[in-house]
Amino acid sequence: MFTGLVEEVGLIAQPAPRMRIVCTTVLDGMREGDSISVSGCCLTALDIGPDGFSADLAPETLARTSLGERKVGDAVNLERSLRVDQRLGGHIVQGHVDGTGELLAMDELGNGNWWLKVSIPAELDRYIVEKGSLSIDGISLTVARIAGGVAEVTIIPHTYSHTSLRDRRPGARVNLEVDILAKYLEKLTHGYTR
Repeated sequence: MFTGLVEEVGLIAQPAPRMRIVCTTVLDGMREGDSISVSGCCLTALDIGPDGFSADLAPETLARTSLGERKVGDAVNLERSLRVDQRLGGHIVQGHVDGTGELLAMDELGNGNWWLKVSIPAELDRYIVEKGSLSIDGISLTVARIAGGVAEVTIIPHTYSHTSLRDRRPGARVNLEVDILAKYLEKLTHGYTR
């Protein structure tokens, strides 16, 4: 489990299916077999070295995420899995990508703030609510507006400068994970009548 608070932006040194990621911060304490969020996708760390790690991307991962499109030199958001003694600063992020959306716009608001718009697949729209949580490329974000299959969020200066969003352009595909609590609630109440 993760929080959606990105610890480091790594760079792809080798693309899928065995991705190699150059990084430093997340290597601290990392052991082979540990889970790590790579742009919102929970992967298993392998071949850990002084300058990075590798991870195998299964066919399901390639089909459901944008990681198969990433090239050498592309930036990815990295977060180590949550320890039990840590604060949950973002929201519950499993690293199980529900689908991808298209980055439609990233408009500067001034003072280092940005307004991001991303298309939401129809099957995920019902799980996203205004002021609710949404993970975009592994970043825990608060939805400012949701309408017409488009989610809009504000990106603060820290998030912009410390994540891969600074490198994304309109048309880019981004990984989306909706709030797991919404999916459980739907399943528990499906068909329930008073």
